[in-house]
This record gives sequence, C-alpha cells and structure tokens, in this order.
Amino acid sequence: MKTPFLTPIALAAATCLLAACNTMAPHYERPAAPVAASFPGAAASAAAPGTGIAAPAAPNTGIAPAAQPWQAYFQDARLDQLIAAALANNRDLRVSVLNIEVARAQLGLTRAGEFPTLNLQDTHTRETGYPTVDTVGLAVAGYEVDLWGRVRSLTHAALAQLSATEEARKAAQISLVASVANAYYAMAGDQALLDVAEQTLKTRTDTLKLFQLRYDNGVASSIDLQLNKSLVETARVAFVSAKRQRALDEDALVLLIGGPLPAQLPAAPAWEAMALPDVPTELSSSVLLQRPDVRQAEQQLIAANADIGAARAAFFPTITLTGSYGTASPQLNGLFDHAAWTFIPQVTLPIFDAGRNRNNLRVSEAQRDIATAQYEKAVQSAFRDVADALAGRATLVDQLAAQQAETDAETERFKLSNMLFTNGVQSSLDLLDAQRSLFASQQLLVQAKLALLQNRIAVYRALGGGWVQAAGAAAS
Repeated sequence: MKTPFLTPIALAAATCLLAACNTMAPHYERPAAPVAASFPGAAASAAAPGTGIAAPAAPNTGIAPAAQPWQAYFQDARLDQLIAAALANNRDLRVSVLNIEVARAQLGLTRAGEFPTLNLQDTHTRETGYPTVDTVGLAVAGYEVDLWGRVRSLTHAALAQLSATEEARKAAQISLVASVANAYYAMAGDQALLDVAEQTLKTRTDTLKLFQLRYDNGVASSIDLQLNKSLVETARVAFVSAKRQRALDEDALVLLIGGPLPAQLPAAPAWEAMALPDVPTELSSSVLLQRPDVRQAEQQLIAANADIGAARAAFFPTITLTGSYGTASPQLNGLFDHAAWTFIPQVTLPIFDAGRNRNNLRVSEAQRDIATAQYEKAVQSAFRDVADALAGRATLVDQLAAQQAETDAETERFKLSNMLFTNGVQSSLDLLDAQRSLFASQQLLVQAKLALLQNRIAVYRALGGGWVQAAGAAAS
C-alpha cells in the first residue's frame, strides 16, 4: 500500500491526542484524621528556676518545629557539625536517597508506556513464487491507545510512590538528626557522671586516708575504717562504669555519623550550660499532616487509589496499534524509490477471563482500604508520639527543679557534716552518710537533666522537626 500523505506514525500521534486525559480511578479525598483536634497537655511549661534547662537557649519564635531548621533549634556548633557529618555519611540515610532514584527511574519506565515506541526496521522478505522484497523504515509495535486511562493511572501511582519515597527520606533524616542529638547529650551526660564519680572517688580517698590515720592512732574504730573503704570502692565502681558507658556512647555516635568523629570539632559547652529551647505546642493536631511519615502514608494511599483506575480500565476494550512507514523494493538499488506503509489496529474485548479482572479489581480496592487504615494508623501513631513527649515535658521540668533543690541541700549538709566532724562535734557515720547521699543526689541530677534534654528532642522530633535545612546549609 502506498500513500503520499498519511503515515502510521502520524496516525499514531493523532490517536494519542484522542486518549482520555482522565482516568477511571475513584476521586481521592483525604480521610479524616482519627485524633483529637488538639494535643493533651500542650500548655507551655514553666521554666525550672536555677536549672538552666527549661528556659529556651534562644527566644522562642513560635515557628512550628516542622518548619524550624535543626541548626536553629540546637544552636550548638559541635552538635551541628556532628549532625552534618551524619547527614553526609550515614548509610541508612544514603539508602533512603538511593531509593528515591529507584522510584524516579520506575516512574520513567511507567510514563514511557504513554507514548509509542519508534524503531528503525530493515527487513528482507522472500516467499516461494514471489519476488524478494526489501523494506526499510520506522515501525511502531504494540502501542496501547490509553482511551480508558489504564496507563495514565499506573503513571499516577508511580508518581505517588516516588513522592512517598521522598517523604520516607525526610522521615529517615528526622530520625537520624534526633538520634545524633540523643547520643550527643547521652555522651555529655555520661561524661558529667564520670566527672562526678571521679570527684567523689578523690574526696572519699582523701577521707579514707584520714580515717586510716585515725585508726592507726586508735581514734577511729575498725567499723568506721571498713565503711570508708566500702564507700571508696563504691565510687570506684561508679567511675569505671561511667567510663565504660561513655566509650559506648562514643561508639554509638561514630556509627550514626558513618565514620570517626571529625578531628576539628568546636569545643562542647559545659554540661551545666547545655540547654534546649521549648517548642511551641499550642497548635492544632493538623500539624501532624506535615510530618513526613504521615505524608508518606498518604502518598501510598494515593498510589493505591490510582491502581483501582488501572484495574477498572481492564474491563474495557484495549486498542493496540502496530504499523510502519518506509520504503520497499524488489531490487536493492531501488530501495528508496517506493514508499510503503502498514497499519494494523487491534481491538481486544474481554469476554471470559475466569474472573481475573474482577479479582484484580477486588485486590486493588482491598489494598486501597489497607492503605487507608495504614494512613489513619500513621496519624494516630504521630499523635501518640506528641502526646507521650508532652506528658513528660512539664513533669520533667518539675522533677529537675526538685532534684536541683535536693542536691543543693545535700551539698550544704555535707559541708556542715564535714565541718562538725573535723571539730569533733559530729560522728563519722553522719559524715559518711552525707557523702553517700550527696553522691546519689548528684547522679540523679545529671540523669534528670539528661531526661529533660532528650524529652525536648522527642517533642521537636514528634512535631516533625529535623528535616529542614538552614538557609545556606549544604543539602544532605
């Protein structure tokens, strides 16, 4: 067949324009969030006087944590460098980034189905009783005219999966930032415990020397001497334990940042000066919809909804085009003298498939319902994360304030007991009891402050903070 004006390629292009722009997917509506409109215990916590922890390290700007860069929140140059190193080198985060590339390539593969594939084709045909024919030209093979939006639905699903993968990367970054900060403050807290144990060991060793001298001169009893030795070894055990725990903290931090600790790190603030700002929680629970894990679940729901469109389209006729346009000739020297084309449309109408299409639609609808439940569960889990973090916020501030007051009182008690014992007014048992109580109170104070610092991080993380970069910062 020959024609001077119409080619299968032009016809295929025209058919593409006839394909419907819409799909047969159900209209998507975001499910209502199955949580309360506000967070429990979201009232602002009062500063704990004298602790240096509840008061913000910087003025509270009222910016929602999800929009507050982690550099602006922590405001610690040493921690900032550790987090930046983790974002650059952490292998789990790297896998999340590579998963985005996989999803982007998958989207490209799916989207390619919306367009015909052109191939350069050269054939040599010879049949008995007929002359040999050589043809060369462009060919379109098996192009599906997407009248019912099946391929378009698959493209929409792949696009949603790509968005879900990008949100998963953000969620992984939030987790990593919080983990690095927790490990950083845990190491600082264990260093503070190590310092307390070291100072206590020195004090008790000096006291033991004094009791040994008094015992050698018959002034102190054997019970007093043995009790002092016991207290010295107790402090030594605490010192060794804190030293080991600090080493474990450093190992955990090295794993998180994906390599050795950077050599040129800024000096860390003193433990007493470490503080984190409170975050604004006088917000509607709708802010949870900005959390990357919730957005990831919603994108997966959108993808499942689009898959229904593809499953519905399978019930309708499929139009497939195959054609070619080029030149043909029985003689090789005249190959380009004669134009030739072929056009083979094919319509396939499902009649009997043993329920394959119907069951495929049921699977798609069930997967959409599963994705809906998973989205609702993600919202509920996010709400609980915030509620749990807020539950400890005010109580931890009060606990730290009370523990600080107890430590101050025990410090004064030890000073008085030591003075009275030195002047022979108080017994050795009172002094040793004051030493023991002060050491325990100092340990509890460090632990209470660490708990509050980590609670601040938990609130920041639960509200979606930790994936926004500060202006000018390098992207992870």
